[in-house]
Amino acid sequence: MIKTVSIIGIGRVGGALAVALDKCGYAIQNLVSRSPEKVDAVSQLLIHKSINQNGLKNFKSDVIFITTQDTEIENTAINLSKILTETPFIFHTSGSLSSEILNSLRQNGCRVASFHPLVSISEVKLGAKRFADAYFCLEGDTEAVAVGKSMVAALGGNAFSIRTADKPLYHAAAVVACGHFVALFSTAVEMLAECGLDAENSRKILLPLVKSTVENLHTQTPAEALTGTFARTDTDTLQRHLGSLKNNREVLEIYSLLGKRSLKLAEKQGADLLKIGEMTEILQKIESDEASRRK
Repeated sequence: MIKTVSIIGIGRVGGALAVALDKCGYAIQNLVSRSPEKVDAVSQLLIHKSINQNGLKNFKSDVIFITTQDTEIENTAINLSKILTETPFIFHTSGSLSSEILNSLRQNGCRVASFHPLVSISEVKLGAKRFADAYFCLEGDTEAVAVGKSMVAALGGNAFSIRTADKPLYHAAAVVACGHFVALFSTAVEMLAECGLDAENSRKILLPLVKSTVENLHTQTPAEALTGTFARTDTDTLQRHLGSLKNNREVLEIYSLLGKRSLKLAEKQGADLLKIGEMTEILQKIESDEASRRK
């Protein structure tokens, strides 16, 4: 029966996991961080705890999470392999790294896996709440994945697994859906701000539109959820958009690249193929002109 947990690296993810697992009845035994303040702050939020602050010493938990920065995971695993006297289940929470980064522990007899919550965590308390209904990517040793699935179920989440070799591609997809979406939203805010609105009002004005689109994606495919200029294959509006962006080369290029992707979705909707071809040619000319300009 898995009941005790230790966490190495008390940042946003590590802290949120400690709080969430604690609420599920797991006993948090060790919180390890370079910052005693972070350990104290998270400890105060816990109910089922038996905190040992002796660094990496005296680890006897059923499960150990390594939630450090990606660049520190391998060294942490190596250091841990030198001091463990038992063989607990060990997980890291990196999205892009596979369980192979924990090979030093695997060679010691530990069952290891990657355990990545596919959710945006910007703060410990809020992050702990967001694990419910979130999806978790699990990859690694069969027994460790099984334990990970039981912990995901306790958190109220959903588990899925991928091949070890696909971890970087999986994480790149997550970055496009989340991090790049934020960057794209920032671009839209800047564009609207150029219409004379301040940045805060621009953000507030655009958010309901974004929310409605996300809600549509709950029940529709991306092709079905596509609306607007490209869904309608509206060439005249496209030309007006491009004219308004002629002095902002970066945004023009972003608009053009995403426009071509949108036209592929419009084709799946059954849009007019002749108009799709016409709009594609317009966008390809934009890309060609940009390439020539860089030479």
